[in-house]
Amino acid sequence: MNSAISLLSLVGAGPGDPELITLKAVRALRQAEVVLYDALASEELLAYTPAGCIRRFVGKRYGCHALSQEEINQLILDYARTHRRIVRLKGGDPFVFGRAVEEMAVARAAGMQLELIPGISSALAVPASQLIPLTCRGINESFWVTTGTTRSGNISADIELAAQSSATVVILMAMSRLEEIMDIFTRFGKSGTPVAIIQNGTTPAEKMVTGTVKDIFFKAQYEGMCNPAVVVVGETVNLHPSLLKEEPKVHEKEQEKLRS
Repeated sequence: MNSAISLLSLVGAGPGDPELITLKAVRALRQAEVVLYDALASEELLAYTPAGCIRRFVGKRYGCHALSQEEINQLILDYARTHRRIVRLKGGDPFVFGRAVEEMAVARAAGMQLELIPGISSALAVPASQLIPLTCRGINESFWVTTGTTRSGNISADIELAAQSSATVVILMAMSRLEEIMDIFTRFGKSGTPVAIIQNGTTPAEKMVTGTVKDIFFKAQYEGMCNPAVVVVGETVNLHPSLLKEEPKVHEKEQEKLRS
């Protein structure tokens, strides 16, 4: 079969909870002939695939790769020669640190059709699952989502920029360099800023530790926190129910509406 008539669907599996997947993603899984799925995609989602579908684990996590990216790219091309509908199932959203662009480029060069089905990113859903907002009127006006480490293993230069802002900063893939990352925030006067680390967010194994920039590394070490985890740095962390000293104030006009 010519790969020119094969369809590659890059599908976001969401943050971990199998119920946090879109209807469009479920439709793609039900029509799949081949599914190549990541470590962060819930295996429960494979129940949507039809009998006879090839289900291949190609998981990648920091420091542990079942297959290299080049090998995954080659698998896509190999299956495209014999199958029409290939689903690449990725944790979170394919366009948020998901290497979807690399896989799309390979498929496009082979003449394959392409489809991108967005997913709920862990950067948004995991803090929300713990009732930590990324923005709140009167506290902050924006949020950053950044990787903790680059492909070379170095700390992202964007963290230094984020540490100078008033934004809530969400850092993915940060646990291996957590102490150094918190040192950057300390250098910019943020030692007392609240921090939450949420491991295995939205799953039954979810675990959270809170603290401040100056002590979160030691708390995380004591609790044995590791990847996959989302690190949230910012004043909105104080809105977590366990840290909330008083209910957020409602704007006067909104109070009037509530009373009427």
